[in-house]
Amino acid sequence: MAGGLLERLEKMRIMGLDFGSKTVGVAVSDPLLLTAQGIEIIRRKEENKLRRTLARIEELILEYEVEQIVLGLPKHMNDSEGDRVQATKEFAEKLERRTALPVIFWDERLTTVAADRAMMEAGIRRENRKEHVDRIAAVLILQGYLDYRKNTQEGAPKSGLSADEETN
Repeated sequence: MAGGLLERLEKMRIMGLDFGSKTVGVAVSDPLLLTAQGIEIIRRKEENKLRRTLARIEELILEYEVEQIVLGLPKHMNDSEGDRVQATKEFAEKLERRTALPVIFWDERLTTVAADRAMMEAGIRRENRKEHVDRIAAVLILQGYLDYRKNTQEGAPKSGLSADEETN
């Protein structure tokens, strides 16, 4: 039984999404949940036309054997929630209904700024950055979650004992 669990854990992947008004940046973790890779940007003509977007996400979930979704939550810098947060929460509900996968929100403040800065440092011209920014933002969202997950699991005691008691 433990072997089956280990095999399943080795194949588990998490998808990261950067949901925008006309695009969704998509990233997927490696099977060990260490790194995030940008996959694609799903584009749509109108903000409320989500059927094709959801269908493409579903295809990617099957292709990459995704078992969880991390969705960037675009709060304002003062931690307040605006229209984009509400639209993102509605999108999360649709995702959960359609895929039956858990959706976790992850604070995405400044990910677009960081993505733009990374492209600038990589020498990508300003006019070409818009083509990549949502995918890179999805990578940053997912990588932040993966790092958090790894750090909280590694920092936790392996048994019911505290970290100090374990070392004695």
